[in-house]
Order: sequence, then C-alpha cells, then structure tokens
Amino acid sequence: MDSVTQAALGAAVAGVVAGRQCSPKVLLAGAALGTLPDLDVLIRYGDPVSDMVKHRGFSHSLLVLLPFSLLLTWLWQKIRPSQNGLSFNRLWLLIAGCLMTHPLLDAFTAYGTQLLWPLPVSVAVSSIFIIDPLYTVPLVVMVLASLLWRRKMAKLCGIGLAISGCYLLWSVVALNIVESRVEQQLANTPLAERPVFITPTPANTVLWRIVVLDGETYWEGLTSLLDSDPTIDFIAKERGQWPWDEKPKHLQMLEQFTHQFVKYEQDGDALLATDLRLGIVDYLPFRFVLAHQTAEGSWMAEHPVQLESPNVRPKHLPALWLRLLGNQDINADLCHVKECPLPPLKSGV
Repeated sequence: MDSVTQAALGAAVAGVVAGRQCSPKVLLAGAALGTLPDLDVLIRYGDPVSDMVKHRGFSHSLLVLLPFSLLLTWLWQKIRPSQNGLSFNRLWLLIAGCLMTHPLLDAFTAYGTQLLWPLPVSVAVSSIFIIDPLYTVPLVVMVLASLLWRRKMAKLCGIGLAISGCYLLWSVVALNIVESRVEQQLANTPLAERPVFITPTPANTVLWRIVVLDGETYWEGLTSLLDSDPTIDFIAKERGQWPWDEKPKHLQMLEQFTHQFVKYEQDGDALLATDLRLGIVDYLPFRFVLAHQTAEGSWMAEHPVQLESPNVRPKHLPALWLRLLGNQDINADLCHVKECPLPPLKSGV
C-alpha cells in the first residue's frame, strides 16, 4: 500500500496499543514505524527486475520484524527508560504491531509480499488495490480527530482501525464473489483449468480485472459487482512466447515472481517481457527489455531496462467509472477490441 496508508495504519495501531498513554508523539512514532519497512526501496540491487522482485523482501518478513521489534524495544528502554510511560511488554507490542501490520496489509495487494523471507514464499491475496481511499480515509480521519479530542485518542484510533478492517474483510468477500463468478463461467470451456489471476481495478473493490493464461494467448475481462448480467466478456490478446531457447536469469526471476503471468513481445531487435498482473488493460507499467537480436540473427541477453509506463488516456477514466457502475456496453472501448485477434469468449465454448 502507499506510504500515507501505512503511516495512518501505524499511527492508529500505536494509539490503540498505547491506550491512556497515547499522545501526539506516540502517533508520530507509530506513523514512522508504519512506513519503516518500505525504506527498502532505497536499496538498489543492480537492475530494475531485481529491484521489483526483491522489494517487500527481508524488510517485510515477519521472521525479521519480530526480533527487530524486540531489539528496538530494548534499545528504547535502555536509552530512555523513564520517558515513555509504557512497560516493556506494552512498548514491544506497540512497536511490533506497527511494523508487522505493514507487510500484513501489503499481502492483500496483487504485488506479493515475502512474509516468511528468507523462505521462498510470496503472499498476494489480491483483494485490494495498492491505493484505495475507502481503506485509507477512515484511518486518516480518525487519527486526525484524535489530535483534536485527545482524551479519546485510543478510542478514535480504534474506530478507524475497525472501519478499515471491515472494508478489508469486505474486499476478501468481494474477491470470493468474483472468483465464483469466473469459475462458473469458465466451467466446461477450454479455459476451465487454465491459470487465472483476479485483482480489483484502481481505488475500488467493485470493478475487477480477470486475466486467464492460454498458451500464446491471454484472455482479459472486467466484471463489476453491480453488473445486471454476471457474464464476463473475455477478450483474447496475444501473449506471445519467448523465441530464444535460453531464458536469461532475469526472465526466470520475473516468471517466478509473477507465477508465469508474463507477456512476451519483440519490438524491433529487442525482446520485451511484461508483468500482466499489475495495471489494467493496456496500461501495464512493468515492461522490461531483456535481450536483443544481433546482426547475425542470434539473441543476446542484456542488462534489463524498464520502459516508461504508458500514459492513461483521459477518455478511459469516465469509461472505467461507467463500467464500475455496471455499464457493460463499454467493454470493447476499454479492452481495445480492435487489437484483439479472437472474438469474446462466452460460457460453453
């Protein structure tokens, strides 16, 4: 999630744990602790693919943050033993809560979070977008309100956590509804056993994007919980294949990170790989040049280069809003049907 959300979450957690000892300084400390795991973005691993794959790694691991919180608690008690007003156990619970709720929230997004690093386990529930005001606003409002009504700081922070927590729970319920809808439609079709990826579109949990892998093709569709007709109009798009027998290590890293949800394409003499999970329709921000073709026609791996993200076309913003409200007539405009080689997939194909 974004830094504002994580700071607000950390402040709210700190306020609840501190209870009567809550103060503006406690909220500020909680906000700082809540954003601390994301400082790993300052680490450069040598190339954009490694930076992407290794983000949310050791700094988001519960196996690292738990002992780190104990260390911070011990240091704070040793440096300022009489100025925090909290027992060692309460202070440890506060620090651990602020640090560990950060990766736990991140795990609900589509990116993937290595909660058990160094074990090769990445958790991505994919029920909430990386920026969702409906989750963030209750936290921010209640934290700010607690600064005005200081006698009720802990209570107000708790209310913010409860509202946002209910919204997060709803996102999981909504994901299950969409998963059931997709499963029913793909049953008895050639795509019944194909890998499926489902994620909410930006800043909401009503309109969802579905991607289904099908060899050198992938099918993409949008479905809204407000649709009168639950049938999803899937559009077939070219996924391509890697034309070189050898797979560079960066491509292997990307395929493992995305669970094979990668698009391959050749642009001139360059070979590109694109993460199909993150983004929407043709606005896929994680596109990398991984190899180029020599004058002799052979392929050669090169240092990965991330391409600039395509600009969102203004006309698509109101279209997305209308699609969220259940207008299924604009699917073609959003999915660029003219670029698709195959007709929409219907249940029973």
